[in-house]
Amino acid sequence: MAERDPLSTYNKKRDFAKTAEPRGEVAGAGNRFMVQKHDATRLHWDLRLQVGGVMKSWAVTRGPSLNPDDKRLAVQTEDHPLSYSDFEGTIPEGEYGGGTVMLWDDGWWEPIPGKSADDLKDGHLHFILHGERMQGEWLLIRLKPRGKERNTNWLLRKIEDDHAGGSDDLVEGAVTSVKTGRTMQAIAAGTKARELASWKKLRKEQSSPRRRPGPQGGKDKPAQRSGPGLRRGDGKLPKFHEPQLCTLVDSVPTGTGWMHEVKYDGYRALVAIAGGKAKVFTRSGLDWTDKFAGIAEAAAALPVGSALIDGEIVAFKAGKPDFSTLKDAISNAGEMTLFAFDLLELDGEKLDKLPNIQRKERLRALIDGEDGRLQFAEHIVGEGEKLFQAMCREGYEGVVSKRAEAAYAGKRTQNWLKIKCLQRQEFVIVGWTESDKSRGFRALLLGVHEGKELRYAGKVGTGFSQELMNDLRAKLDRLERKTPTVEAPRAATRGAHWVTPKLVAEIAYTEVTPDGVLRHPSFLGLRGDKEAKDVVEEKPKAAPKPASRVTITHPDRLIFPDSDVTKGDLAAFYDAMAPVALQWIANRPISLVRCPQGRGKHCFFQKHDAGSFGEHVKHIDIKEKDGSVEPYLYIDDADGLLTCVQMGTIEFHGWGSSVGDVEKPDRLVFDLDPDEGLGFDAVKKAAMDLKGHLAEIGLVSFAMLSGGKGVHVVVPLTPEADWPAIKDFADRFSRALAQAEPDRFVATMSKAKRKGKIFLDWLRNQRGSTAVLPYVARARSGAPVAVPVTWAELEDIDTAAKWHVGDQAELLERASGKSLAGWGVARQVLPDL
Repeated sequence: MAERDPLSTYNKKRDFAKTAEPRGEVAGAGNRFMVQKHDATRLHWDLRLQVGGVMKSWAVTRGPSLNPDDKRLAVQTEDHPLSYSDFEGTIPEGEYGGGTVMLWDDGWWEPIPGKSADDLKDGHLHFILHGERMQGEWLLIRLKPRGKERNTNWLLRKIEDDHAGGSDDLVEGAVTSVKTGRTMQAIAAGTKARELASWKKLRKEQSSPRRRPGPQGGKDKPAQRSGPGLRRGDGKLPKFHEPQLCTLVDSVPTGTGWMHEVKYDGYRALVAIAGGKAKVFTRSGLDWTDKFAGIAEAAAALPVGSALIDGEIVAFKAGKPDFSTLKDAISNAGEMTLFAFDLLELDGEKLDKLPNIQRKERLRALIDGEDGRLQFAEHIVGEGEKLFQAMCREGYEGVVSKRAEAAYAGKRTQNWLKIKCLQRQEFVIVGWTESDKSRGFRALLLGVHEGKELRYAGKVGTGFSQELMNDLRAKLDRLERKTPTVEAPRAATRGAHWVTPKLVAEIAYTEVTPDGVLRHPSFLGLRGDKEAKDVVEEKPKAAPKPASRVTITHPDRLIFPDSDVTKGDLAAFYDAMAPVALQWIANRPISLVRCPQGRGKHCFFQKHDAGSFGEHVKHIDIKEKDGSVEPYLYIDDADGLLTCVQMGTIEFHGWGSSVGDVEKPDRLVFDLDPDEGLGFDAVKKAAMDLKGHLAEIGLVSFAMLSGGKGVHVVVPLTPEADWPAIKDFADRFSRALAQAEPDRFVATMSKAKRKGKIFLDWLRNQRGSTAVLPYVARARSGAPVAVPVTWAELEDIDTAAKWHVGDQAELLERASGKSLAGWGVARQVLPDL
């Protein structure tokens, strides 16, 4: 009996005289995978895995998500030929699957060790993807059929790993073809594929040359959330910046004003990037690029003109960073990873004055985690004690806690704190004692600076391999001297050999005795990045208590009478939300909605500072149209935020540019304002459509509930174009949409023309205009809040005022979670239209 043709269904469904799709022919063995974005009856993403000479296929209706909490429906479809993996174009209307097809991802796949593609027959597949966009571990699980379902339904889910991320990172952040760089609109219009010299050059500039080994190795990758024309800087490597240092404290600070990261067991490094090159500096400014060549190579491939990144270089042992393993990796060119946790410069723009959390979100947009040598250091806001307990339980060194609103100081301050699970620090080697065996020595003698003098700190005799001991003995012999540099007990140092104090050792220990000697010390490795003269004893200080901040007078005054929200409640809301809200509010000109007697009384806008706000509220002089100069308000920390609340502020509205350069906007905002009587479903549909139209021209956008009746569609921009260009684009785009769908949209403020329609308010995109900012309370009934949401969750929300003052715990948890990771951040410029 002849074997069934696995592509018979595929071939029967298509008329190849009418469609450009390839005829189905079974291929040989392989493990390619790809995804096609397919705008047919309904937009979906077709996931295809090569199994047995064909491409097993699933239609993922909402697209793949990097958030492990998301379970995306994947409807199994007919097997496709391998040749379909290169198809991009338009299927004629009326034909099966009629619509636009984009090659959205491409690469190769493998089952996890111990599994195989045969698991599909049992209804599950645990596999690893090595694609241009989809990376890491994934899981497909077949659902039991319900009723008379004709389709075979599966669930696609991301497994938690280094490639996990936000819900919208993939589907909403990747809007162009990995093959040609075209948008869906360009493909549908038949625009020629940009396989031209200019497109190839752009891809080369914005892609990593290092690909994981496999059948699809060597492909270029357009940078995520970026596009042609990005500012490339002047090609000069940024100069070394003195690093911010941590203060050792005895406990994790409390309150929501802190963001907490894992304390990595490695070498601190600053990486300067420009013109496709990178240089790696130690914490003291030494050029160690040759020691960390792999890190430099990975950093040089980032899609930036120039950047200065701060982080920690580690090597792994048994899945955790290990300092001894790192030392071996440095000596033997082993595998190492940089966990990047700060961004000080980007494309010529100095970022060190921005809030910590804002710098990190700018950094997140640069690092996709595809190259294992360069990873983004995740953090949580608040609940640092839980992270600390988890890290100690898992055998990590501890945590680092940073004030979310703080600038980068370039010195040791209490804005960055370190809390250790185990006692460990650097000590100077001042000598050694002889061994009565064949070992190189019995123990190393240690010292630490107190003032200008070295103090004896004990000796360490464990933690050495024979090879390490021999290497250390050779170094010590070259430094031997006749006299000691410390005063040490004779009994403990009888027969000691003394050395010039130049070598620095990392030592773990249980405690320090009253006379300053280490108990149960263990040698971890030499520190080549720190000079002996800088080694002092670290004594943990008490963790800082929550700051008293600004005094709020009349805290019991009702600000929202219909919901019993007081001035004190509003202040508590902004105090709790400051770490995430300041990412959007800080360092941009703002207008305040002040209601000193509550929202039921007189409220007014204020944008200029007459000197009544005090020291915590700043001002920037901006020239008006008539040539006069006015002091515009801005804030840069939580004290400024709370000062405004003390002065009766409820709402904060911001310019589309920062105080660093008020003439170069960093975002577009389209406010969808429905006419009375239109339901929220119409607004959601309009926002989704607007997002699609923006994606068609290569712009990534994000959704925010306004807290009123509408939705704001936010388009981040690299601050390159000036205000006239921004205004012109927003005007032409909005009017074109209103002309195309006059029954749904209007682009003018005229009340008479808005009846039954949605006003596409683009007027906020002009110099001096403002829009309400994320996590801002609204002076409306019920005390609602403007809240960022993912496009996926917007579909299930039934009001623009879903969250309110008092929901700060949930809002803070959302803001720190995976689903909103990277919200509102994208490196892109206006397209040439």
